[in-house]
Amino acid sequence: MNFKSNHHVVYSCKYHVIWCPKYRRSVLVRGVDERLKILIHDVANERHVEVIEIEVMPDHVHLLCEVDPQFGVHKFIKQVKGRSSRLLRQEFPWLKSRLPSLWTNSYFVSTVGGAPLAVIKQYIENQKTV
Repeated sequence: MNFKSNHHVVYSCKYHVIWCPKYRRSVLVRGVDERLKILIHDVANERHVEVIEIEVMPDHVHLLCEVDPQFGVHKFIKQVKGRSSRLLRQEFPWLKSRLPSLWTNSYFVSTVGGAPLAVIKQYIENQKTV
């Protein structure tokens, strides 16, 4: 397993994140999808977030990324959604007529990778017996 580190923490924090346009409209098409990928990579590079995989569907986005726990996945997704909403609506004016804002306020996030939960639980339970 590869670990990353900052000045104070060694970590491996990988997340699967999914989010949708407002009203789950199929608006991530006709160039919006490719531009969105670039914008996500831009924010990720600025925030030292590793984008492992990304796929933009017409009505939702899947992102697999590794985020420094001191920065936080919430802050990263908030910045991605904020910047991409502003810039995509400027660059693709037809989005403004379809939606009051590009994204919903919510998203799905799940941690991925590492050992299975049962293995970690057993490891912790057995600490005093070692």
